[in-house]
Amino acid sequence: MHTGGWRAQGVHVIEPISDSVADWSREALRQGEWNPGKRLLASLRDYQRHAQESGAFALFFKRLAVLRHRFWSAVSGADIPLNAQIGGGLLLPHPNGVVIHPDARIGPNCLIFQQVTLGTRGDGRAPVLQGHVDVGAGAKLLGGITVGAHAVVGANAVVLQDVPPGAVVVGIPARILSPDAHE
Repeated sequence: MHTGGWRAQGVHVIEPISDSVADWSREALRQGEWNPGKRLLASLRDYQRHAQESGAFALFFKRLAVLRHRFWSAVSGADIPLNAQIGGGLLLPHPNGVVIHPDARIGPNCLIFQQVTLGTRGDGRAPVLQGHVDVGAGAKLLGGITVGAHAVVGANAVVLQDVPPGAVVVGIPARILSPDAHE
């Protein structure tokens, strides 16, 4: 369920989900947890960290991260490149069929459901998701578009143009339901 940009804390207190500061706890793995989406992201984060280091140990751990990435990509059925530009706090609750173009950029604290594609329209330009964007199952975001912070993309929507911050878009092609309709 979408909480309109707010995250429950305990029973009575809520706080807004940031569109600029990554909440790394969203990606945290618990010991023994079977979560292919989080494990895929962990391998990607490890690769990117070790790719910036030098030396034999860094090379070993970078190669190990590549193997882990390949394994979790196969298990999850997701196609997320190792050089993807992904802000912290990404949630992939069901990563099956997620395809992200290497040039796409994803801001912090986004939520991407299964069968989502962030791709080009043949011109080589890829989408940019700003912070805390929720993308519903089966949505396709194509071309050099920008999806504003706190926007919601409905399931199976085909987004071909920019989405303003806070907007809810649905349909094929996607149209704006109303700005701030989810709050």
